[in-house]
Amino acid sequence: MSRLAFLGTPIEAAVCLRALVEEGHEIVMVVTRPDGREGRGHRVKRSPVREVADDLGLRVSERTADAATAGAELGVVVAYGRMIPASVLHQLPFVNVHFSLLPRWRGAAPVEWAILTGDSRTGVSLMALDEGLDTGDVYATRAVEISEDDTAATLRSRLTTVGKEMLLEALAGGAGSLGTPRPQEGDSTYAPKITQEMLRLEWSRSAEGLRRVVRVGGAWTVFRGRRLKVHDARVFPLPLGSKGPEGPGRLALVKTPEWLGAAGGEFSSGAATATQGGSPSNNPPAHVVAGCGAGLLELVTIQVEGRKPMSGTQWWSGARPAVSDVLGS
Repeated sequence: MSRLAFLGTPIEAAVCLRALVEEGHEIVMVVTRPDGREGRGHRVKRSPVREVADDLGLRVSERTADAATAGAELGVVVAYGRMIPASVLHQLPFVNVHFSLLPRWRGAAPVEWAILTGDSRTGVSLMALDEGLDTGDVYATRAVEISEDDTAATLRSRLTTVGKEMLLEALAGGAGSLGTPRPQEGDSTYAPKITQEMLRLEWSRSAEGLRRVVRVGGAWTVFRGRRLKVHDARVFPLPLGSKGPEGPGRLALVKTPEWLGAAGGEFSSGAATATQGGSPSNNPPAHVVAGCGAGLLELVTIQVEGRKPMSGTQWWSGARPAVSDVLGS
């Protein structure tokens, strides 16, 4: 088995680290990002990789350069979150598990950008590191289909399983069994880090485009001056002949499509619903929808700033939106 230096930080990397140890590889050094702090008490939060390394009794460092001087024959990188300096690359060869089909989606957030742009598939690339940003030659790739219900979390979990299997297969004969990588082929695209502003729901966009933002995780909007997180949403089917909320960001409480057809296809909108529609818990079921540039987006699970997540209809019962209320303003 191989003598490896392992560099990584999040849970995806921790899964691969534990698998390498269980397979019998010797991990001579683990390099991870510095511990963070969380909560009101600012308590120290170890990275998932550090937790696994501590549990297995492995040496841990926060200095990238230590990977090159630990006596390893190969460095393994999985979601480390930092560029490897050229000085380190010249001392030790590295293999990187990257969650895309390179050269598509080089960069920090390949899973998120695959969802945001509506890709039907992505995958895992096992690549040699060079001084560029995910520009190294590729040892192997494996494609993974993206379902319409995949979130960044569910897709990343599946990619982690595939990446772990590819890594173990590639190193089954030791570090020298990787073979010869081939240059990347095709047009490259870049996946920069996702910012909070990118996750803001712009209601002039299509419902499908906004749902992709929600699937990435961390989507938000504003309602009456307070941040409203949207954890789950779906494109709401507009029944034939029915009218939706008038304008992007306008809200409505609607019944199921079957009820709409029987009632002539009219939505109850704004505060009028409090008297006309009754409680959302009554039958027939109700749905909170928002108008978009094209189509309607149902708010399935949302979270008011400072409160716990709740269903869209629970929120509606408490907030009682007025006809004049608009999301995002």
